[in-house]
Order: sequence, then structure tokens, then C-alpha cells
Amino acid sequence: MNRLQVDSHRLRETCHWLYHESGLRSVHITGRDAYLIILARTCRMFAFGGTSLIMALFFTTLGFSDPQLGLFMSMTLAGDTVLSFLLTFMADSLGRRRVFFGSGLLMSISGLVFLYFENFWILLLAAVIGVISASGGDFGPFRAIEESVLSHLTNPQTRSDVLSWYVVTSNLGSAVGIEVAGRVIEELKRRGGWSEIRIYHAVFGAYIVMGVANMVFSCLMTDNCEITEPVLSIDEGAQVTQGLLSNSDEEAEDEIVQPTTESPVEQKKSRFAEISSKTRSVMYKLWFLLTVDCLADGMVSYTLTNYYLDRKFHLPKSQLGDLMSTNYILGSISTVFAGPLSRHLGLVNTMVFTHLPSSMAVLLFPVPQGIVLTVILLFIRGGLNNMDQAPRVALIAATVKPGERTAVMGITSTLRTLASLLGPSITGALADSDKFWVAFVAAGALRVAYDLGLWAMFINVKLHEHEESDQDTSKARRVADEEESTD
Repeated sequence: MNRLQVDSHRLRETCHWLYHESGLRSVHITGRDAYLIILARTCRMFAFGGTSLIMALFFTTLGFSDPQLGLFMSMTLAGDTVLSFLLTFMADSLGRRRVFFGSGLLMSISGLVFLYFENFWILLLAAVIGVISASGGDFGPFRAIEESVLSHLTNPQTRSDVLSWYVVTSNLGSAVGIEVAGRVIEELKRRGGWSEIRIYHAVFGAYIVMGVANMVFSCLMTDNCEITEPVLSIDEGAQVTQGLLSNSDEEAEDEIVQPTTESPVEQKKSRFAEISSKTRSVMYKLWFLLTVDCLADGMVSYTLTNYYLDRKFHLPKSQLGDLMSTNYILGSISTVFAGPLSRHLGLVNTMVFTHLPSSMAVLLFPVPQGIVLTVILLFIRGGLNNMDQAPRVALIAATVKPGERTAVMGITSTLRTLASLLGPSITGALADSDKFWVAFVAAGALRVAYDLGLWAMFINVKLHEHEESDQDTSKARRVADEEESTD
């Protein structure tokens, strides 16, 4: 009996340790809004995963050329850039939940167009104006606002863990989406009576459903998701962005400190789009590095990687789906450890030492002529590729003021998307000239440069200088919620 008690005690201690070290406790204490945001992105990435498997194959079946595919992906990213820019600067003034709802609606409308139409220009228009993921990545208006909300809901101790699970579950969503899409395609082919184009159309039905799910989740979120400070208008936000793109820091400063409103209270308290010179001095370097990384990612997105594998090895769609699904699952498993690693190694070290091997795998991806070594490199890339995401968002949140986060993350998202614009067109041209492999070599080299530059520039950056007041506010809000729930 005593031995059973000892074993039971050890089991409880082990479970308690895992509960804390895995970051699940951090997610639990952050509360309902964190669950809904994580669930919303998981559903969204389920849809994006399915489209990443079929998008290039869908266009090839419709008879579109490789340059047209590259143009479509680039223009889709351009549309995402404009949409993300507008909605990010409007989010805190209009309401973050309203923006989430509107984005889900646009996602559903885009899926509806892809369900019924086959004309290149109609599909392109739907992708540019709406929310469609041509690459499998989350480049739309959701991510920057979600990351800002999660940073707002958490504190320095819980932030890395919550953001890690935000990435983990999204990878699982992508994995399941790819697997389901691959299996559905093969099953419909076996049944007969389904043309290949009609089968691809059917996949977009799930895209519509997940857009509606995101709308529902936005309606269930609480007021805690909204910013409590007064915010600037979109016109003032545009002034800030113009200042950020200016060559002169002094001129940018002048534009920022002269809001259009004449109210001194607004001038003092508005923080939405007002980004301090100290923040900009740090973010300029990070933005430059992220543009390099995102240019590389745009050249070898998973949609284009699927296309490369299909052209090189002519794999069945179900097998291709299995490979990419496993790839995302490995990424999910590894990302669980991003939070604990960040606590022990630091944010920058975790970002660099996990992302660098992934970059080398991209660089070497075209070298093997057999499927086995190619898949090993694919799994190394996918397994480690996303471990830098949560630490990166935590790094941004730790270096900027709480009132600047939505604007900074919105600009970060916009610049990342802009940097990704050229990638698909470059790869499309290379694929059309039978030099597809060059895209992976160039992208791998750019990613390695990003990793080394990140370590050199940010290893000594001071963190959490603005966290104390934000942490007190978050704590008070959670206490108030707990008291309300017990009444």
C-alpha cells in the first residue's frame, strides 16, 4: 500500500512538472479568450493546410502556366498586405472582435468563389480582395491582431508558453488539413464520377466552413480582447507608417508627435499607432532581417515545395499529403519545447539555434536524387522551422511598449508579407525555365544570413523594460473576471 502511495505521489509530481514545463498551465490561467484565439487559428490553419496541398495542382489542372501561378501567389500576398495594413490600424479603434468577424466573413466569401469558379482573373480578384492562403501560410489580417491580443492577455512569465501553444495547435491544424485533403482527393478518385477539377473544388468547401467557425469564435470572445487606452485613427496610423518608411528619423518623429486631433488628452494618451524612436531603433533592424527571411520563405513556401516534390518524384496525392502532414506534426511536437527553451536559453538563442538547422535543410533540399534523403531534409526543415515563431513574438512584445504592440506587430506582418511578394514570382520563373532547384539554394542562403544576423544584432537587447504596468493591469483584469465568475 505504501509503495502504491509513493508511486501515486511520484506520478502526480511528474504530471505537475509536465503541466508547468509544457506551458499548459500558462494557457489555462490566461483564460477563455486565449482558448478561443488558439482554436480559431487552428481551424483556419486546417483550411490553409488543405489549400496548400492542392493550390498549385489545381492551377496546373486548369491549364495555368508556372509564371501565372507565381503571379497569382504574389498578387494574393499583395492583397493580404493591403488588407492587413488597413485592418491592423483599424483594429483597436473599430474593435478587435469586429475585425476578426469581418476577416472570417472575407475568408468564407473567398472560399465560395473558389468553390464555383475557374477563371484565372475571377480567382485572382477573390484572392486579392478576400482572404485566401495560396502558400499555406497565415499572411492575412488575423495573425498580427491575434498575437497582439495574446501579448495583451499574458505577462512575461506566461507569454512564451501561450504563444508556443498558439503555434503548436496551428501546426496540428495544418497537418490534419493536409492529411484530410489528401485522403479525400484519393477517395473521390477511387469512387469515380468525379473529375480532378471538381475534386479540388470540393476541398474549398472546408475553407468556407472554417471561415464561418472563425466568425463564431469572434462572437464568443470577451471585452478583455479589446485595448482599454484611447487610440489614433487610421489616418494617424497612416502618418506613422509614412514616418517609418521615411529616410529621416527626425522627420518621422515630427510626423508622429503631431496627431490630427487638437485634444491634449488625445495627444498624451494615444498610443495605438504612435511608435517611439527607441522602439523604432530596435525594430528597424528586426524588420530588415524579417524581410530577408520572408523573401526566402516566399520562394519555397509549402505550396511550392509540394509542387516541386510532385514534379520531381510524381508522388500520389495521398502520399504527398501524408508527407506534409507528418512534417507539420513534427513541427507541432518541436514547438511545444519552444517555451521551455526560451526560459532556459533566452529568446534570441532559441530563435537562432532552432531555425539555423532548418535553414540548412532548405539549402540542401535539391541535392538528393532519391526520395528518402529528400524527405529527411523536409522533416528537418518542418520539424524546426516554427520553433522561432513564439520567441519572435515574445521578443517584439518584450521590447516595445504595451500600447505600441498592435501597431508594431501589424507593421511587422505587413513588411513580412511585402517581402514574400517577390518570392513566388521568382520561383515561378525559375520553374518555367527548369531551374526550380535554384530557388531552394537561394532561399536557404538567405535564411542562414537571417539567422546569423539575428544573433549578432539582438543577443544583447534589453527586454521587458515596459512590462510592469502592463502586468499589473492584466493581473487586475483576471482577478476581476474571477470575482465576476464566482458571483
